Amino acid sequence: MKIAKRNPLRQRLAERLNLALDIRSAATDLPRAAELKRWARAALQADVRQAEISLLIVDAEEGQTLNRDYRGKDYATNVLSFALNEGEPVPGMPLFGDLVLCAPVVAREAAEQGKPLAAHYAHLTVHGMLHLQGFDHEDDAEAEEMEALETRILAGLGYPDPYLEANP
Repeated sequence: MKIAKRNPLRQRLAERLNLALDIRSAATDLPRAAELKRWARAALQADVRQAEISLLIVDAEEGQTLNRDYRGKDYATNVLSFALNEGEPVPGMPLFGDLVLCAPVVAREAAEQGKPLAAHYAHLTVHGMLHLQGFDHEDDAEAEEMEALETRILAGLGYPDPYLEANP
C-alpha cells in the first residue's frame, strides 16, 4: 500500500486563509464555498502570512443598508470591503476583514455585461480581497495597477480579463 505524502507548501498555502462564509441570500445560483475560498486565496499577496476573512453573501435590502450605513450611498452595490486598519498591515497580526457580496447585484451585472456568473463572482471576490490588502482605485494610476493585478490573478484562475467588453 502506498501512503500519500502531504505537500507542505500546499498545506501552508491552505492555512494562510481562514475564510468564514455566511450566506444570507435567497439566491440559488451561488458559487460553492470551495470556489469562493479558491478565489480569495488566489488574491492573497505574498506578504500576507495569514488572513482571517468573513465573506457574506446578502440580498439587496441588506446590501443597501450596509452601503448606506457605512459608505453613505443609499443603494445596493456588488461588493463591500471592510478591513481592520483600512488594509494597513499590523506587524505580527493576520489580515482581518469582511467582504460582502450582494447576490442580486452580481447576477444583474453579469447578465448586463454578458459574462458568466461564476466569472463575475470570481472577479468581485478578487477585487474585494485586494481592497482588504490596501489596493484601491481612487485615481487613474491606482486603478491601472489594481485592474492589472486583478486581470493577472483571474487569468491564473482560468477567467478572461474582466475589463474587456463582452459580446452578449
